[in-house]
Amino acid sequence: MHASERGSGNQKMFGALLRFYRERAGMSQATLAEHVGYSKSQVAMVERGERPPKGKIVPIADSVLGAQEALLAAAKELTVSRYPTWFEEYVTEEAKAAAVHMYANHVIPGLLQSEAYARAVFGCHFCPPLEDEEVETRVAARLERQEVFRRKPAPVTSFVIEQITLTRPLGGPQVLKENLHRILDVGRRRNVEIQVMPHDRQTHAGLNGPMVLLETDERRQLAYIEGQSGSYFVGEQPEVGNLFAKYGILRAQALSPEESTKLIEKVAGEL
Repeated sequence: MHASERGSGNQKMFGALLRFYRERAGMSQATLAEHVGYSKSQVAMVERGERPPKGKIVPIADSVLGAQEALLAAAKELTVSRYPTWFEEYVTEEAKAAAVHMYANHVIPGLLQSEAYARAVFGCHFCPPLEDEEVETRVAARLERQEVFRRKPAPVTSFVIEQITLTRPLGGPQVLKENLHRILDVGRRRNVEIQVMPHDRQTHAGLNGPMVLLETDERRQLAYIEGQSGSYFVGEQPEVGNLFAKYGILRAQALSPEESTKLIEKVAGEL
C-alpha cells in the first residue's frame, strides 16, 4: 500500500467532512481559501487529510459553509501527528524494528541528522514551501526518532551513504561539519555501522535510488521506498528479498566502516 494513501484516520475524516460541507454550499476550494486565509492547495491538503486544520480555518469554514458547529465538534476530536500522514506507518515500524538499514544518496539520513541540518533540509521543501511552524514540528519529530539508538534492546543499524552527502553543504559549512561529527559519534555505538559509497565506483547496485530496510520485531522483512510523488512499503517476496540482496551488494561495494570513518574525519577536518 502506498504510504501516501494513508493518514491519521480522524484527520482524513475531518477533511472529508470539510469537503462535504464545502460542496454542499456550492463553494470552490479557491473561494474557501480566500475566506480562511489559506491557499487553494492548502485547503486541498486539509480535505485530503494531509494537513491539520490550523489557524482560524475551522470556525470560519464552519460559519461560511453553514455547518452548524459540526466542523467545530469534529476538530475537537482531532489527534494531530507530528509526522506527515504518508510517513506515519513507517515511523511506527521503525520505532520497534529489530534492525534498520538505510541507503541514502542525496542527503544524510534522517536518523543521522543534527538539528540544524534537519532544519536546513526541511527548508529546501519548496513545492509547496513549509510554514515555519511546520518546519519546527518536523525537526522535533525527526530528532525524536533518533531515540531508536538508545532503545533497549538496541536495534542492529547500518547505513550506506553516498560520498556526495558528506560534502553537500546544506545549511552552510559549519552546519555540515557539525553533522559530520554527529555521524562519527553515532558510528561509535556497538549496534551501528556506517559506510560511505565512494564517488569513483565504476559499478553500483543502488542506482534506482534510496531505500530503507526493516526487520520488524516479529522478524518480518519490510522495505520502505520514498520518491517524488509518494512512498510505499514492499513486504512480499521476491521483491523484498531482492532489495535486501541489493543492500548487501551495496555494503560490499562501499568503503569499510573503518575506511569510512577516516574519510568522514578528513572531510570534517577540511571544513
